[in-house]
Amino acid sequence: MKNGIEGKVVVITGASSGMGEAMAELLSDYGAKVVLGARRADRLESVATRIKSAGGQVVWLEMDVKRREDVQRLANLAITAFGRLDVMVNNAGVSQLQRMEELDVEGWEQMIDVNVKGVLYGIAAALPIFKSQGSGHIINIISTAGISIVPTMGVYAATKNAVRTISEALRQESAGRWRVTGISPGFVATEFISNIKNESMRTAIQNKADEIAIPAKAIADAVAYAIGQPDNVDVGDIIIRPTVQD
Repeated sequence: MKNGIEGKVVVITGASSGMGEAMAELLSDYGAKVVLGARRADRLESVATRIKSAGGQVVWLEMDVKRREDVQRLANLAITAFGRLDVMVNNAGVSQLQRMEELDVEGWEQMIDVNVKGVLYGIAAALPIFKSQGSGHIINIISTAGISIVPTMGVYAATKNAVRTISEALRQESAGRWRVTGISPGFVATEFISNIKNESMRTAIQNKADEIAIPAKAIADAVAYAIGQPDNVDVGDIIIRPTVQD
């Protein structure tokens, strides 16, 4: 199989469900060696078992992207298990959607810790390895929320725009030493919405998603497309959303 993916070692955070799970299974099908991290060990083990049963190579680690040492351990696991790290997919994310006046400061801090600092920790873990190898690829999962700003999504969109800025700066700083891709999904059929604490907001967004959401595999396909390009081709930004999404 010569697809630009076979044999590559890919680390994926937030890999126990949704987009991360879909990425892990698709990339393994294409011949990648996948290193999976998430908080839910039982779900991670289930994903890994399916991949192994299909003949894939996989290792996993229970971890939390809010802890820098956990993210470093995940990157180190790639080296220990497979001898290198080719792609770091910073996929873990969280959303708490409320009007600013509700002062959900805890929710704001959670989004900053996971959506921004978690991505920075992934970059910090991967770059020394990439520099040593002379190559590598950072893929950051962003959101269309960072493109179209609406009420209740102020802090969430801000975290995603921060990652968009970080991604572009990192790309420019790479001078061809590593690749950087930002992928912005719209409504996707995942468990992501269930984490929203505001019940009325969660119900409204879930109803909308039930009507128009695209499958998680659509995002996995985009990740595979970016990884599979020749080494001198950098896919900078991809936006994927339902055709009927505003």
